[in-house]
Amino acid sequence: MVISTFWTALPGPGRRALEEAGTSVLIRQGAFLTREHSRSSQVYVLRSGAVQVWVDRTGERVILDMLGPGDLVGELEAVDGGVREANVEALTPVQALVLPADRFRTVLNADPEWVWAVAGVLAERLRDANELRISHFPDDAERRLGTRLLRLFARFGDPAEDGTVVVRLPVCQQDLGRWAGMGRRKVAQILAGERVRGGLAVTRNMITARSPDVLHRLAGDDADLDPEAVSPGAVSPGAVNPGGVGPGDAESEGDRRS
Repeated sequence: MVISTFWTALPGPGRRALEEAGTSVLIRQGAFLTREHSRSSQVYVLRSGAVQVWVDRTGERVILDMLGPGDLVGELEAVDGGVREANVEALTPVQALVLPADRFRTVLNADPEWVWAVAGVLAERLRDANELRISHFPDDAERRLGTRLLRLFARFGDPAEDGTVVVRLPVCQQDLGRWAGMGRRKVAQILAGERVRGGLAVTRNMITARSPDVLHRLAGDDADLDPEAVSPGAVSPGAVNPGGVGPGDAESEGDRRS
């Protein structure tokens, strides 16, 4: 699975224009970039670190996605001016470029080609939502979990010399279940099942795959695939930087430029 990020799709002049128009901020782990149902208008381009996108449904957390370097946050509100559809919470310290939605639109309107980078983001997320929906009819829990893991490893996978691929994020079995639409026990059952065959381990702050093949088997694709499909080469590379600002400070920093 290869995920095209906004930053990689945006031509060089567009990147430079956004960097000149925006403010670089550090966001502390656990801080919120956006909150569900709010009307804050900031747009974020993630430069390093990881965030979790989730909504609250009757007290239960439903995870929609996990985003990393090169990804865009707040693009829907920049397009239609609506309220925030989800919470976006920093899983790790995050470095991001932030700017008001109107300034973001002004920058992209300078060249029609730059707008296609946003269109690419929306198209990729629509395809993923459709894939997740299809895997519910008929219900295929293994496929759902497999596709979530493929997305996670495509964004954050770190290949080792022995052929294993590691994701170093605080993502537990319960989080994977919330993302794939199942309970923690079901996730544990799948990880212990025949398709995985001990090739995947989920610990407190790390997920390890013996090889990329185990992820594709779980997702229902048994073909031999290039390991690069789940390595950092599949998306823009980026390191997690320490430090950061507190909850709420990310948006206030962006406001100082408006």
